[in-house]
Amino acid sequence: MGMTMTEKIIASHAGLEAVKPGQLVTARVDKIMAHDITGPPAFNELRKHSLESYVEPGRIALVLDHIVPPKDIDSTLNCMAVRDFAKEKGIEHFYDIGQGGIAHNVLPEEGLVIPGDLVIGADSHTCTYGALGCFSTGMGHTDIAAAMVLGETWLRVPESMLFTYNGKLGKYVSGKDMILATIGKISVNGADYKAMEFVGSAIDALPMEQRFTMTNMVIECGGKNGLMRVDQRTREYVKARTNREHKEYVSDDDVKYESYHEFDASAIEPLVAKPFSPDNVSPVSDVKDVKVDQVFIGSCTNGWLDDLRQASYILEGEKLAKGLRLIVIPATMGIYKKALKEGILDAFIEAGGVVSPSTCGPCPGLHQGVMGPKEVGLFTTNRNFRGRTGHPDAEIYLASPYTAAATAIMGTITDPREV
Repeated sequence: MGMTMTEKIIASHAGLEAVKPGQLVTARVDKIMAHDITGPPAFNELRKHSLESYVEPGRIALVLDHIVPPKDIDSTLNCMAVRDFAKEKGIEHFYDIGQGGIAHNVLPEEGLVIPGDLVIGADSHTCTYGALGCFSTGMGHTDIAAAMVLGETWLRVPESMLFTYNGKLGKYVSGKDMILATIGKISVNGADYKAMEFVGSAIDALPMEQRFTMTNMVIECGGKNGLMRVDQRTREYVKARTNREHKEYVSDDDVKYESYHEFDASAIEPLVAKPFSPDNVSPVSDVKDVKVDQVFIGSCTNGWLDDLRQASYILEGEKLAKGLRLIVIPATMGIYKKALKEGILDAFIEAGGVVSPSTCGPCPGLHQGVMGPKEVGLFTTNRNFRGRTGHPDAEIYLASPYTAAATAIMGTITDPREV
């Protein structure tokens, strides 16, 4: 019996010829990520056990992204703690305010993660990097602290699920709609501790940024990791960012997956996830009369340059609906600069929106767009659980940048094909 991509990557990092689902292994880690919320608790664990001097700085990437610029003294102290640790340990890959952006976009953009890597991060959306054909997953700060010292971590080898998407996406339908269709089908716990492998002609046709959107949201259905096979598009993306040699893995032909799921991409239409769960999915047409107070375009899920282009295409020359607020946050400062140079940001500003520096901000309900009681928001983020983005009585719908832009113009949730 052969092995899946996930099993092969874990086996290679565990120094084993083969592994099987359910097996417990100790595996070498290529990169470890922490940010301003999760970094300080990990540092405290190191100090508690007098292990600071054993940290391997070359494996670590630290990014200030969740509450930046800081909104209060506590968030300022968190940022200071990360800065001090990075300086003290000589961590090269430290991204301060204005230098990086949201961690899950920074690491791929800076070439810090490549095909074949095994990456862990102190954040659940670390699974994003799997679009590059690597194994990446989130962990708690205690495991992260241990890995900073040991250069390895323990894993239970996950079972693998195969998701196949064939056909061609329709106009104004994107990778966000594909992953919402997936979560809607299998539920928020349908892939608990499973590896989700994405294949098919519709996947091959997606730009890298939309691939990242899909792997970013595997955690929304409980996935341990999500990954895609390396193709020429992947190789070009990586080659433009790093000279580090990568390794490509392909699942064996005779491998047996735990389950198989097939989708006709041409049948997928613009979708939303209704309150209060990412699996509460329906066509946009089913909720077209819902009035919206705030639209947010950004986050690690849909703050890529391609996402901003999609939204600006819809918004170009238009104005926001009366009484509606639009917040746009490019995922990294590199994306911000490119969008500025292309004139993309002009469309948002001229429409009446506001563009913020790169930060997680409104997505986890921390700042720069927190929702109030009974307000309705349409966000391009990854989660809409009750209280996630502010007040527990706020209602958040998840959608693509196309749908978000169309909604911003009309004031009610709108199918972008109708604008």
